[in-house]
Amino acid sequence: MCLGVPLKIVEIKDDKTALVSMGNSKMEISIVFTPEAKVGDYVLVHAGFAIRVLEEDHALEIRKLVAEFENEK
Repeated sequence: MCLGVPLKIVEIKDDKTALVSMGNSKMEISIVFTPEAKVGDYVLVHAGFAIRVLEEDHALEIRKLVAEFENEK
């Protein structure tokens, strides 16, 4: 099973990497599979790679569902 996490791009470093954030955490990811991604976009990240650009409402819904799941533990 694979898990992709929706993260927001806060900086494009070059044509291959970007900085994403979730809360106070930031990390560098590869955007080689999503060259159309831009600052402010949400991307689905798996294993350090952005694999798809998401619409904001979809990304926020996924985050909401994950938070609900975590609260059920």
